[in-house]
Amino acid sequence: MVEINSELSIPESELSFRASRSSGPGGQNVNKVNSRITIEFDLYGSPTLSAVQKSRIHEKLAARISSEGVLQVSSQKFRTQRGNRDEAIAQFARLLRAALHEKPKRKKTKVSKGSKQKRLDDKKARALLKRNRTLT
Repeated sequence: MVEINSELSIPESELSFRASRSSGPGGQNVNKVNSRITIEFDLYGSPTLSAVQKSRIHEKLAARISSEGVLQVSSQKFRTQRGNRDEAIAQFARLLRAALHEKPKRKKTKVSKGSKQKRLDDKKARALLKRNRTLT
């Protein structure tokens, strides 16, 4: 189980893992070992997520979701498949956690009478100062 938050866990059976060759420097190891791991998660086929959660994830992570509705996360940070697999799962959980996080609604506030009065008093004092400059 991949724990996203306290209310949501996704079973690993819903994730598919694919190994491929990493890019970049690394010598012979990069050329012959499939150490990059890509997680594919069928967003719309998942029975674990609700429709609201699916739409929120699609809205926030649209750049990572293919036209078939598959979310892809890959990792090539480590030299081993196991390290990259663990990192990809952690990154997948972070992405979903961030996408499903709801910001609290903003509470509307009123400007206090005291602050309104202070602003008006400051304006009057400034205007008086400028008016006195022209008289002298």
